[in-house]
Amino acid sequence: MTRALIERKLQPRRVVQAQVAGPLSADEVERIHAYWRACNYLAAGMIYLRENPLLREPLKAEHVKARLLGHWGASPGLSFAYIHLNRLINKFDLNAIFLAGPGHGAPACR
Repeated sequence: MTRALIERKLQPRRVVQAQVAGPLSADEVERIHAYWRACNYLAAGMIYLRENPLLREPLKAEHVKARLLGHWGASPGLSFAYIHLNRLINKFDLNAIFLAGPGHGAPACR
């Protein structure tokens, strides 16, 4: 589902492309940022919404959960860590896995 969100570019934004030499190309930075935004979008939907996460119809009060599940503050950080560790695992063909314990960050994309 995350790949579909990235391809659809639900929130198209361009990363400011600085002319700085670094370990990531401008394309890699843009793709990582798009993936991170998609993870954050999904995490927010899992925390706050009972249904209609892709907002295919106008948001209504009955779509919002009466009791929230998760903690928004942890989700972006966990998604950030996952995305970069996944990038390194793939780049260097590492035999590794990212594990995060249960708790506040449950809705982070993994």
